[in-house]
Amino acid sequence: MAKILLVEDDILLANNLKRFLVTEGFDVVHASGQAEGIKAFEDSLFDCVLLDISLGDGNGFSVCESIKAVSDVPVIFLTASADETCTVAGFDAGADDYISKPFRPRELIARMKNAMRKNSSVTSSISCGGVTILPAKGIVMKNGSEIYLSALEYRLLMVFFTNKELLLTRDRLVQELWSVSGEFVSDNTLNVYMKRLREKIEDNPQQPSIIITVRGRGYKAVD
Repeated sequence: MAKILLVEDDILLANNLKRFLVTEGFDVVHASGQAEGIKAFEDSLFDCVLLDISLGDGNGFSVCESIKAVSDVPVIFLTASADETCTVAGFDAGADDYISKPFRPRELIARMKNAMRKNSSVTSSISCGGVTILPAKGIVMKNGSEIYLSALEYRLLMVFFTNKELLLTRDRLVQELWSVSGEFVSDNTLNVYMKRLREKIEDNPQQPSIIITVRGRGYKAVD
């Protein structure tokens, strides 16, 4: 049974849509705002996210960006904002699809299944040095056990694992963390996150073998 996160502040619409999706065999979790939606995503694993743009405590773009920073789960915008600017902004935030309200429920189901099918065809795992990332679920495993990483730690690890054997400069890594957090990230902040990440993935953080230091140049992930 596919698990769906529905982020919608129109309670009547949310209840009706949730009822319909449940009858179609989906497990649905409803969040009524930006903060609640992000918290729900952090607390559980989902197969698809349905997301409104206008939320009482924020907007769907921020929710989408937060989700896409740590996971490849499909995100579909359901919104009354059908103008070109909002549509482009939605896709720029990482959305997989964009459906204008009012929408036809059967078409929504078809688009959800299509997005989830496409997602299942992407790389199922990325491994390096005995550590494995499952991008579709946002999970990191080591020796069969899950490692719990913060959003920035996860992003940092993804950058290393998708660029294995390539030298990554400190400037490049700072820019990656900055783009995810949306706030200024200093060189000292990078030091802190590198230390935390190594403590979680390395057998001996003092002598790292997965993410090594290239003195004076940066870092590299090696198998």
